[in-house]
Amino acid sequence: MLPTLGLSIKALKKEPFSGSHCGMRYYLTTENDVLTAYLYPEPWCFEATQEDQKERKEFPFTQEGLDDAISWMNQRYEADRDHWEHISKEQMRIFLET
Repeated sequence: MLPTLGLSIKALKKEPFSGSHCGMRYYLTTENDVLTAYLYPEPWCFEATQEDQKERKEFPFTQEGLDDAISWMNQRYEADRDHWEHISKEQMRIFLET
């Protein structure tokens, strides 16, 4: 399960929310009534990660939409667990090679 301590609809109204879990980073942001969730690999921050490395999905900006976004992120992590864990182990090498 991804760590989402402090994440709530009220918090997302004010600013984006980001975090990471075992090689997978995530970024949640809202605009109008849309919650957009992004997944991308470590070691870079959201702004420094190339667009083609980001996976995105939109949800309604409701509590149910937030729950669905968190569920989707957890499902994507589990579906590619080996990939994310490999990135987690190799992130220092990835960082130093660039």
